[in-house]
Amino acid sequence: MKQPSDTPWWQASAEPKQVRIISSKSNSNFFVVAVVIALIAGGFGAAIGRGSATNIGANLVQTSNSIERAPDSIAALAARVIPAVVSISVKGSGGSGTGSGFFLDSDGFILTNNHVVESAARSGTITVELSDGKKYRATLIGRDAPYDLAVLKIDVVGAPTLQLGNSDAAQVGDAVIAIGSPLGLSGTVTSGIISSKNRAVTTGNGSGESSFINALQTDAAINPGNSGGPLVDATGAVIGVNSAIATLGFSSQAGSIGLGFAIPINQAKKTTEQLIRTGSATYPIMGISVDTRYTGAGALITSEGVGITPGGPAAKAGLRAGDVIIEFDGSEVDNSDELIVMIRSKNVGDKVKIKYKRGNLTKEVTVTLAASKE
Repeated sequence: MKQPSDTPWWQASAEPKQVRIISSKSNSNFFVVAVVIALIAGGFGAAIGRGSATNIGANLVQTSNSIERAPDSIAALAARVIPAVVSISVKGSGGSGTGSGFFLDSDGFILTNNHVVESAARSGTITVELSDGKKYRATLIGRDAPYDLAVLKIDVVGAPTLQLGNSDAAQVGDAVIAIGSPLGLSGTVTSGIISSKNRAVTTGNGSGESSFINALQTDAAINPGNSGGPLVDATGAVIGVNSAIATLGFSSQAGSIGLGFAIPINQAKKTTEQLIRTGSATYPIMGISVDTRYTGAGALITSEGVGITPGGPAAKAGLRAGDVIIEFDGSEVDNSDELIVMIRSKNVGDKVKIKYKRGNLTKEVTVTLAASKE
């Protein structure tokens, strides 16, 4: 009740209630006394407690509640995927290193990155460790530097395998998890999303053939040692092979900055099937050489050496050295690396429209992609 500001609260009623005032005062005194007694008693009890600490006991409450995890939770997905993921260590004339991989089928075929096993490809040993700690000597079935993929095999029966998904169906924002052995820490799980698609990524150590990847980009933490491990979607299906990370330029061994890249599984599957079948793989080509020093927009067909392969797809379509390709199959071409990635994302025999500039003229032709020589 709102009271006049110039009237004490106990005089607000027209009928004085002295009993109420007296009663409140009496209760206040009692309350003060009670508090004093409680404090004295508390202090006395504490003193006794300190004097006989052995008589003090604590009742710790433990719960038996269990956490219910949905089948599509990260924990549930990780439990399903981890048994099929392996750690890989190599020793060879080119040095030693570690990486990851995963079983393609129950007969022991394992998919990983070429750069993981490259140092032991000609002479050396490749050891695979399963999630249960068992180790096996692996045989290199085949490897492909252009796509940065390799297939190993170990002598096991009934190996746990992963389902291969459809990387073309992946959308920016889709949840993903990456599993592998970063820095040798096997069974490590990180989560994130697909942060971009069709990202042109070029990798290489400067001593061999570069790899050109039309990559899935993810912010799931990927670190050295994750290479070759699976990137799986919310159903647990593999949609990518973790292969590279962006760094700030100070060190090739820098950790994750939230920019990881994976080879789309649709591309990896095609190359893997060739490697298992023949030990090598081919990729589509236009039959051109591009000038990587060109800084303008588009990809310049070099005038040095053989810019156009005689009898190749580009030659048949009428392209010439000095032409600048500005569009590939409806997509703008910013530079030479991007053009190579675009070509390698296609299939042998695909017909693609090429828009190019020759001097001040802009022209368009259709090119049928051919297979590279093994």
